[in-house]
Amino acid sequence: MNSKELKEKIIKAIEENKDLIIKTSREIYSTPEYGYKEFQSTKATVKFLKDLGLEVEENIAVTGCKTVMKGGKPGPNIAILGELDAISCATHKDAVETGAVHACGHNHQVAGMLGAALGLAKSGILQELAGNVSIIATPSEEFVELEYRAKLREEGKITYFGGKQELIKKGYFDDVDMAMMFHSSDMGEKDALVGPVSNGFIGKKVRFIGKESHAGSAPEEGINALNAAMLAMNNIHAQRETFKDSDRVRVHPIITKGGNIVNSVPDDVQMESYVRARTIEGMIDSNNKVDRALKAGAMAVGAKVEITNIPGYLPVLNYPEFNELFKNNLLFMGMPEEKIIKGGDFTGSFDLGDVSHLMPTIHPMIGGVKGNLHTRDFQVIDEDLAYVLPAKAMALTIVDLLYKDASTAKNILDNFKPAMTKKEYLDFMESVDKVESFEG
Repeated sequence: MNSKELKEKIIKAIEENKDLIIKTSREIYSTPEYGYKEFQSTKATVKFLKDLGLEVEENIAVTGCKTVMKGGKPGPNIAILGELDAISCATHKDAVETGAVHACGHNHQVAGMLGAALGLAKSGILQELAGNVSIIATPSEEFVELEYRAKLREEGKITYFGGKQELIKKGYFDDVDMAMMFHSSDMGEKDALVGPVSNGFIGKKVRFIGKESHAGSAPEEGINALNAAMLAMNNIHAQRETFKDSDRVRVHPIITKGGNIVNSVPDDVQMESYVRARTIEGMIDSNNKVDRALKAGAMAVGAKVEITNIPGYLPVLNYPEFNELFKNNLLFMGMPEEKIIKGGDFTGSFDLGDVSHLMPTIHPMIGGVKGNLHTRDFQVIDEDLAYVLPAKAMALTIVDLLYKDASTAKNILDNFKPAMTKKEYLDFMESVDKVESFEG
């Protein structure tokens, strides 16, 4: 069979089973779970894959799973990824008691990933390909519930708060040469965006430690940690004009604890923040400026500040040749070119950025939804577009990569130089992961 015939068999297999794909997406949507707690979502994913006759390794990083689908001949290993976790948005109509809801469309990603696996398995075309396909359901993409993740870390269950970071460290990407996934997005009249880039970030937990005293009768005997935090936030604002426009820096601190009782000078005030930028160098530079601003706030009132830097995510890198394959498959299935946006600039962050520093990746955005991500307005309006069509597009892209002795994948890999080796990546993560105390 030629590649067109292989693709048509995949499309037919997915179309004949799309009710199952949609049902699984709805099932995962009905049980939203936060990162490293996606037990029900993992269970549904494992069942789907086992029903395809695949052997699945479960709970690869507390939750999540991986299976490898083998082609007819040896060749590169291409991973298709999907994220399991939900976000917190208690005001969303479908939020559960914990406030969790799939207001980021991760259930769409998993459905698309599973749909692609189904298309490859049920079409019977894998024997025509040279290489393997890894299906990896990844936990914990949303960088939330940091206290829970810190507890998992203390217990030795994880090292990193992000799921793909953890899987990189554990070696689940060691046998992978290229990786792909997609993300849902409301793009108005458009249906797809191909070739986005994004910011990376460093996470921060900050604690200002002062001295309590009676706020009415003896404020002069205290050291006001809340004043230190407020000054620190103003100091951060004063740094904003020093951030390079090209670095697309975003710093957005919040106070998570402002004191204990109103008639006591606050002696324990806590903050969280991300420091985002388009490049690793920009992340480090802006983070150093934020640390300086925090220390200045403590110094002004004589407080102490403890700064915990947490490795966040790296910027998403763009691989045009890989992206072009995905775009061409959207066109192959009849999507008008005017419905496709080429290139996108996101100042948010995705943990696929970490993977993109190690291997060629794609992270297209697909429509079929309306409303902004992470808000009460986010909802699916076209299930075919939201995850059935990207399932087909990813499976067809596998054909392009691994057909004819994987000549296309090999060409991409022959011209590829990773931004980091795995060792360099882990060394960088370790360099960021630190706690500093400063006596003001």
